[in-house]
Amino acid sequence: MLILLIALTAATLAAPVLLRIIGRPAFALTALVPLAGFVWVARLFHTGVFRHGGEVKASFGWMPSVNLNLEFRLDALSGLFSLIILGVGALVLFYCWGYFDSNPRRLAKFGFELTFFATTMYGLVIADNFLLMYVFWELTSVLSYMLVSYYGERASSRRAAMQALMVTTMGGLAMLVGINLLGFKAGIWKLSEVSQITDIENTPAISAAIVLIMLGALTKSAQAPWHFWLPGAMAAPTPVSAYLHSAAMVKAGIYLVARLAPDLSAVTTWHLVVLSTGGFTMLLGGWMALKQRDLKLILAYGTVSQLGFIITVIGVGSRAATMAGLAITFAHSLFKATLFMIVGAIDHTTGTRDAHELSGLGRKQPWLTTLAVVSAASMAGIPPLFGFVAKETALEAILHEELLTGMPGNITLVVLVAGSILTMAYSLYFLYGAFANKGGESKAVREMHHVGPTLWCSPAVLTAGTVAFGLVPGVLSQPINEYLDVRFPDVEGAPLELWHGFTVPLALSAVIIGAGAIMFWQRDVVAKAQFERPALGDANAVWDTILGTLHRWSLKLTASTQRGSLVINLAVIFAVLAVVPLAALILGDSNNIRMVVWDNVWQGLTVTLMAGIAYFATLQRNRLSAVIMVGLTGYCMAFIFVLHGAPDLALTQALVETIVMVVFMLVLRKMPTETEHRGEDNRLRAWLSIGTGVSVVTVAMTAMSARVAEPISTKMPELAYEIGHGRNTVNVLLVDLRAGDTFGETLVLVIAATGVASLIYGTGRFERDSRRPTLSTTKARWLASGVDTETVQNRSILVEVVTRLLFPSMMLLSAYFFFSGHNAPGGGFAGGLVAALAFTLRYLAGGRMEAEETLPVHPGRVLGVGILLTCTAAVVPMFLGYPPLTSGYLDVELPLIGEVSAPSALVFDAGVYIIVVGLIMHVIGSMGAYLDREEDTRKQRARDRARELQAKNERRRRSQEQGRRQRYDERSAVAASGSSIRNSRERGE
Repeated sequence: MLILLIALTAATLAAPVLLRIIGRPAFALTALVPLAGFVWVARLFHTGVFRHGGEVKASFGWMPSVNLNLEFRLDALSGLFSLIILGVGALVLFYCWGYFDSNPRRLAKFGFELTFFATTMYGLVIADNFLLMYVFWELTSVLSYMLVSYYGERASSRRAAMQALMVTTMGGLAMLVGINLLGFKAGIWKLSEVSQITDIENTPAISAAIVLIMLGALTKSAQAPWHFWLPGAMAAPTPVSAYLHSAAMVKAGIYLVARLAPDLSAVTTWHLVVLSTGGFTMLLGGWMALKQRDLKLILAYGTVSQLGFIITVIGVGSRAATMAGLAITFAHSLFKATLFMIVGAIDHTTGTRDAHELSGLGRKQPWLTTLAVVSAASMAGIPPLFGFVAKETALEAILHEELLTGMPGNITLVVLVAGSILTMAYSLYFLYGAFANKGGESKAVREMHHVGPTLWCSPAVLTAGTVAFGLVPGVLSQPINEYLDVRFPDVEGAPLELWHGFTVPLALSAVIIGAGAIMFWQRDVVAKAQFERPALGDANAVWDTILGTLHRWSLKLTASTQRGSLVINLAVIFAVLAVVPLAALILGDSNNIRMVVWDNVWQGLTVTLMAGIAYFATLQRNRLSAVIMVGLTGYCMAFIFVLHGAPDLALTQALVETIVMVVFMLVLRKMPTETEHRGEDNRLRAWLSIGTGVSVVTVAMTAMSARVAEPISTKMPELAYEIGHGRNTVNVLLVDLRAGDTFGETLVLVIAATGVASLIYGTGRFERDSRRPTLSTTKARWLASGVDTETVQNRSILVEVVTRLLFPSMMLLSAYFFFSGHNAPGGGFAGGLVAALAFTLRYLAGGRMEAEETLPVHPGRVLGVGILLTCTAAVVPMFLGYPPLTSGYLDVELPLIGEVSAPSALVFDAGVYIIVVGLIMHVIGSMGAYLDREEDTRKQRARDRARELQAKNERRRRSQEQGRRQRYDERSAVAASGSSIRNSRERGE
């Protein structure tokens, strides 16, 4: 059982790779795995493994505290549905080979998703734990969304996918609530334990649990009024429709109803919900199918009708009804998957599914027509096909059903007959629309391509099954009875038979066939009886209205709170924090508040100092002064930790406060020096801060006073030494006892670092090449960067000397904190903060060039190494048979040093150390170096503009000077010419 699940998972992972390597034939290779699974499950039935209650079970403890264990159970009912999932799944995968013409990149993703869906459906039917089954249940919804949205460039596909996802997941969430109600009220967390409930009618909240669980089953099986998502999902490729929406996914709801009906049918609510919903859905789907032109939509609404038929019958909960319901389930999977694949072949070769554009296809494709006629006849209930056997069995069961005596049984029988008449009518309508000659061959039929064996082979196999099970139904009734004999041991069963003699069900079948044929014959009259707009309203329009209304409400609610103002957002948060907890205390019965003002006078003085500093911080208009004063309150908090005997917390608080102040100063460089004067607004802020402070202090005092048991923290030092082999309780908690929390927090740090860099860089790249550290000049200097730049020229020699002396000392202190943190104050987090401060000091002293010279490695790679180390510490113990993050301990005797203790948690701590360093370097690189580079670029551009302006002015001055000289020369020439003329005249005279 689990080997098959693992094999399906392996096939899922291999499918995209094979599709990229060998192309579409990889679908056939992938189909071999579910085919092998089908053969294995069929062999279990053949060898009698499931007889007398036999089953295959596997159980693994995972989260017993929340009733979530990995419990699997393959019994006869799970085996029956596994045959459908695996058998039809293998044929659909093979059909994909011929359906797709090309092999685009998204086809590999499609192959992965379709194979993964088969794996998930198999996991769903073998899951015995309710919550585990729910996990598989929701996975099918997610995969359905991904498969329906295959043509993501089409708006219709995106809309259909989102609609299917929202409807089925909302039903799934309701089912989760019902599962928890059943678990907490009745103590039932496994499907196999439902039959053990005694006096089920009086079980607390059983009616609510039934309604909620059935919401999940009915939405998944497209029952009205949630049926509309299934016709919309026809936007998916036809293999998806043939598998998910006819044979597999919609059968998940059928499976759950079949599993629960024999036990929960004793509750009146069960029949009220199941029978009314199923009967109405059968009639609605059949009537809507007669209005469609698209062949896939005819089959889609027919599927809705058939699912209502199955839910109605199998939901009765008796042996005869369950036999009939399971038979219809198998018959439906055979004929509906076949018809969908035939429609896919028609669409693939003609380019259309419109019944008005198809004419003469029956003559041109007799083999395809034969397959369609046989499967449609089985859907209509024509003998001697399996659909007739199943439908007649259902009529026989409802006709003599003791659980539905009187009016309920009569109404149910009338609904089934009326729905079957509609089924006969739309079956003929489908065959007429697809294959009839409506005045010669249409253009689409004349130009159609060849239908290859990869397109008709899978439908042919399913059609053969329809004929074989119709002629010899006992082949299938035997495995069904293996389940029923165990589930209904006190009720005598009967096999499925083709001929029962001249009975009432046979007469009803004749009426159904005749009335359906007449209804199709008079289809024009029927069309006049159908409204252009649905009499009960358009479900899609109702859905759009609901979504639109919710969208408007959400916009109004968001607009009233999220107004784009940080002040308003913080005011709303703090107002809620001040009012809600305090109101809960006032309205509750917690009035025992005890408070010790202080343990010693130093605590009182420190708190008074903190309050004074916080008050004066509110009066500062200079941003830097306010940041420094707020930072001083953090250092006072560190001193309080020291007074309480927590040096480790004090060290971490002091280091974090220092880093935060540095980051604030980096940010303040881009902000005005002074804050704006708010005037009267400060009064409201002051009262809000006072109210928040009073509320938080009161709640904290009440929480401390309410403690009646001994706190677990008193046992932490002993646990830290015995389990983690360390005397520093805080550090052992971080890297051992609660290492899972720390692991998640380190991932948050990595995400925060990447987010900060992304916000600063925007759409630009924040990558830089890593290299080995090298000196860029041979000149003697105090810092590494020696490029002759404006920043280097303006550096303070005193700051350089201090940095040169402090940096190695801080790095040594960082290493000391890292190695000593298991038994003394320190640890990877504290050591990483000290190292980050050392790098920050180098940056503040030498600028961005110094930061790059100090650690010439890209911060992203530093973060990656840190994640790799933490993941190694988490995963390696699993290969040794231990839970994740289990710590080992090693005592080593080293020469000249002595005994050295080395816990494996040191690797995890090293990852934390490196992640902290990478985080700060990312912050320095984005808020510091990148902004410095932008500022340098801005200054350089300003200098370039100044030079250009100066050069332009110089050129203008030269041009003006040249013009003046030219004019002077011209005037001089004129004057000289005039003087020459005068001289000539004088000489002439």
